[in-house]
Amino acid sequence: MSPELQRMFAEAFAKRTGPGGTLRSMASIGDAFRAMHHFAQYLSGLPRPPVSRSGLRPRHIDGFLAERRAAGAIWKLTEESRGVKMTLRQLDSWNPDMVAKLAEPHPRPVRSGKRHQSYSRTEFQRIAAAARADLRRAAQRIRDNRALLEQYRLGQLDDPTRRLELLDYVERHADVPRRGGDFPSKAQLTAKWVRGFGGTRDIIRWAHLNPLEVSAGAVLLAVLTGQNPYVIMKCPATHHRADGDAGGPKTAIVGMRKPRRGSRADMDVALAAVPDWISIPDDPTTLSRRDELHTAFGVYMLLYELTASTRRIEGSGRLMVAYCSNGAHGRGIRAHGSAEGWIRPWSRQQGLLCDSVEGVPPKPLEVSLVRLRMTYLELHQKPVAHTEQTLIDDYLGRNRGNLVEYRRVVADALSEQVAKARALPVMSALSAAEVAQAHADPTALASELSLSHTDVRRMLQGKLDTVMNACIDNHHGPYGDPGQPCRASFMLCLSCPCARALPRHLPVQTLVFDRLAERRHQMTPLTWTTRFALPHAQLSDLLSNYDEDQLSAARAATTDDHREIVDRFLNRELDMR
Repeated sequence: MSPELQRMFAEAFAKRTGPGGTLRSMASIGDAFRAMHHFAQYLSGLPRPPVSRSGLRPRHIDGFLAERRAAGAIWKLTEESRGVKMTLRQLDSWNPDMVAKLAEPHPRPVRSGKRHQSYSRTEFQRIAAAARADLRRAAQRIRDNRALLEQYRLGQLDDPTRRLELLDYVERHADVPRRGGDFPSKAQLTAKWVRGFGGTRDIIRWAHLNPLEVSAGAVLLAVLTGQNPYVIMKCPATHHRADGDAGGPKTAIVGMRKPRRGSRADMDVALAAVPDWISIPDDPTTLSRRDELHTAFGVYMLLYELTASTRRIEGSGRLMVAYCSNGAHGRGIRAHGSAEGWIRPWSRQQGLLCDSVEGVPPKPLEVSLVRLRMTYLELHQKPVAHTEQTLIDDYLGRNRGNLVEYRRVVADALSEQVAKARALPVMSALSAAEVAQAHADPTALASELSLSHTDVRRMLQGKLDTVMNACIDNHHGPYGDPGQPCRASFMLCLSCPCARALPRHLPVQTLVFDRLAERRHQMTPLTWTTRFALPHAQLSDLLSNYDEDQLSAARAATTDDHREIVDRFLNRELDMR
C-alpha cells in the first residue's frame, strides 16, 4: 500500500482512538485496528491498488465487504464494516460519492439460531448457592491465614516448620521462593524447602484467590445486580461509601462503565446491603444477619477485602483479579478476561444439573453470565442500565427460557385484577336524559343523591369535576379520613361511591381507556398488569353502557386540554404525595 494511504489511515485511526475520539476500551480499539488491517490487506492485493485519497472509491468498500463475505467472515461483517467506515469518516475532503458510501447503513448482523435462555428460579438459586459456598470457603481460608500472619509479623508466633515464613512471602509476592543461581534452566524451580508444603498453585491460594473463586464472585454479582457481563468483569475496586460507615444502611457507590451506552457509558451503581428477595432462602430464619453473601454490597466488599493483597502486588484498580498458574502469559496475577473465560471452568467444576424432567436424565447445567442477567431481568421485571423498551424488546421478548411460566404468572395476575374489578362497584353514571331533567328540576336529583340544590347545580356546572367524573362528597369518601379532604389518586374514583360520571366526562374516559391500552406495549406485561389492568377493566365495564356510535363521537370530541390533563394524570403529576 502506498505511503500516502498508510499515513491517511494512521491519521484517521489516531483521531478515532485519541482523546477526542469515540473509542475508549482496548477491545473496541482492537476491533477497529483489525478491520483497518484487513482493509489495507485487501487494497494491497488488488491488481491496481489506489495510491491516494482521490483513488479510494466506493467500489473498494463494496469489494472489501464482498471479499470478507466470500472468505466466510459473515459473522464479523457488521463489525468490520463499522470499523472501516467509522474510521474513514474521521477524515475530511472526501468526494460526494465517498461521503454517501461512508454514510450507508452497515450490513445487518447475522444471528445464529441459538438463543440464550433464562434459568428457572430453582436453577438460579442452585447456581447462587454453589457460588456462595465457594466464596465462603475462600474467605475462611484467607482470613484464617491473615490472622496467623499478623501474629507472626508481630513476633507472637514461633515458626519451626517455616510455614509462616512461606505464607509471608506468598502474601507479599504472590509467588514462592525460587532456587535462583546461574543456571537458567534451574533458576525458576521452586526452592527445595518449599516442596514439602505442596504445589505452587495450592500454596499461593493461602493468601490469594484463584480464577475459579473470582468467578464465583462474578456469578454472585450477576445474580444480585443483573449487570452486563462486561460491567461485572471490568468492575473497579475504587468505591465510595455513601453511608460513611456510620451505622446506617451500608451502601457502596461504584463507578462502572458500559461502553455500549455511548455518551452515557459511565454510570454510578449503588450496591446496598439489602438482601435480594430472589436470593433469600425459602425459610428466611436460616439466613444469618451476618451472612454477607446475600447482598450486592456484601459480595462486593468481600471481593474487595480478599483481593487487597493481589491488587497491591499488581498495582491494579480492578476488582476481579486472581493468581493464574498458567496461560498465554505464563504464571502471575491476571484480571478477569472474557465474559465466559473463567466462568466455564467454574461451571464444569460445580457439576450442577438442570431441573429434572420426568423420563429424561438431567443434563449438566452450564453457567453463563449472559443467562444470569436474563434471568435476573425476567424475575425482577425492571431494566438494569438500559431502557424499559430495551428490556421488553431485547431481553424479555427474545427470552424463551421460562416463557410458559412467565405467561402463566401474567395470566394469573390479569385474572386476579379483572376479578377484583368485577367485585368492586362500578362508578355511578347519569344519562343525558337525567342531566337534562336535573337542569329543569334539580329537586328530584338532589333528593336521590342526598345533596343540597346548590351542590347539584355545582355538579351540573362542572365545579365538582376531578378527571373522569364529578365528586359529590370530597370529605367523607372511603379512601380518606372522615371530615378531611380526600387525598387518594383520581384513579380510585372508578370504584368510589362518591363519584358520578356525566355525559361530558365520556371523552376523557375514552381517552384514559385508550392511553392505558397504549401503555401495554411500552412496559413489561407483568408491570402493566399490576399497575393498569384493574382501572382498564373498570373503564371497560363503564364504557360498555354506551354503543359504538357514542364512543366514536366521544373520541372525536377530545381536545388538546383533554389530552394534556390525561397525560398529567397518567404520569401521576396530579397525585398528592
